[in-house]
Amino acid sequence: MTAPAPLAAVTATPRPKVVPTRLSKLDQNWASTARRQPQLAATARCYLEQISISLSTSSVAVADQALRMFCLFLADTHPDVSCFAEVNRPIVEHFKTWLAARPGAKLDTSATSNTVRQRLGTIRTFFDRIIEWDWDDAPARTPIFSVDLPIVDDPLPKFLDDAQAAALLRTASADPDPLRRLVIHLLLRTGMRAGELCGLETGAVVTMRDGHWLRIPLGKLHNDRYIPLHPHLVELLADWSSRHDDHGTGLLLTRDGHPLTVSRIARIVTSVAADAGLGHVHLHQLRHTFATQAVNRGMRIEAIGQMLGHKTLRMTLIYARIANRTVADEYRAVSDQVDALYDDPDLPGSTPDPAETDQMRRLRLEHRRMLGNGWCTRPAKLDCAFETICEGCGFFQTTIAFRPTLQAQHEDAAAKGQDGRAELFQNLLNSPAVRASG
Repeated sequence: MTAPAPLAAVTATPRPKVVPTRLSKLDQNWASTARRQPQLAATARCYLEQISISLSTSSVAVADQALRMFCLFLADTHPDVSCFAEVNRPIVEHFKTWLAARPGAKLDTSATSNTVRQRLGTIRTFFDRIIEWDWDDAPARTPIFSVDLPIVDDPLPKFLDDAQAAALLRTASADPDPLRRLVIHLLLRTGMRAGELCGLETGAVVTMRDGHWLRIPLGKLHNDRYIPLHPHLVELLADWSSRHDDHGTGLLLTRDGHPLTVSRIARIVTSVAADAGLGHVHLHQLRHTFATQAVNRGMRIEAIGQMLGHKTLRMTLIYARIANRTVADEYRAVSDQVDALYDDPDLPGSTPDPAETDQMRRLRLEHRRMLGNGWCTRPAKLDCAFETICEGCGFFQTTIAFRPTLQAQHEDAAAKGQDGRAELFQNLLNSPAVRASG
């Protein structure tokens, strides 16, 4: 394949432009680089034109920014590099340190790990693609490797707890502005994205299977879906539709005849949250709150993923980290037994109960067993597998003659809260050899 021509040649021989306004803007952005490094600018512009066919505007803008930054670095520090085919590993290693030392968004800070990872990852993808496309202005192999990308933190999503979510919903319900009420209820009760909220169409509410559903339009992941509606949301939407006209926009929610924007929705969320005394609340926190509430109340991860419009369960599993029900259930199952161990007043360092008399203490210690060379000091409330080791052996046999003893052992275990031991003796009592008569 012939290498992309310099920018001047591309301009002289126009190429098909998928999005003319976008490409003309890119021409302006790259004008300075084209004067200093025409081959770099030509290759980068052709690449951006290619990915503009399949990627979103925001994705193209991210690639544009990263490539212009890389070309700026090459012009300032490696002016002898005239094309991408000449980029080698030492240049990339220099770029990594240069990129990490650049100022961040805040004063007196350097670029974050996320920013460095995004820039390096975008440029690495650029090299991967032009190599796969057999462009002449491509290096022999990708000079940026996965190990070059910084490992970034993976924090849990921020969400409102139940009390905060309830306060926000109560405040929104009391708001005199019907649009503000509807926006908060929709975001908090459906978990939809703000961009999807802006794109809701006038006929988005439909009746299926004896219930009301909301059609979420094509959004960030280019998929649409139906989600069930809460009865209160059905009432709010019906009231809104009966009182407001779409003014020819075809959209469900408008303000003064104009479509809603994500920034306007963000201002609504911030304002209502401030009225509720919650401080600053980002609108995406409402999506996280919906998912977290669903996980905490036992909704299956697959169903949550469908509601949120996730393409893979990996995107949804982050919410399972917030409330792992299996971990919580198993922890609660043993916490009482652990507490009994820690609460034993006879352990070294424990404080004896001043209200306990010597006679009461002797009665409490009656469960202790004398061993061949000492005493078992296990608290009575804790099970011990060795206490019934013979009864659990495969060679152990019993008959109906031992039923009274087995019954007494079962009652003793139940009284002490030793569930495992009690279950073992109950199984022996239920065995045919013990239940048999005569």
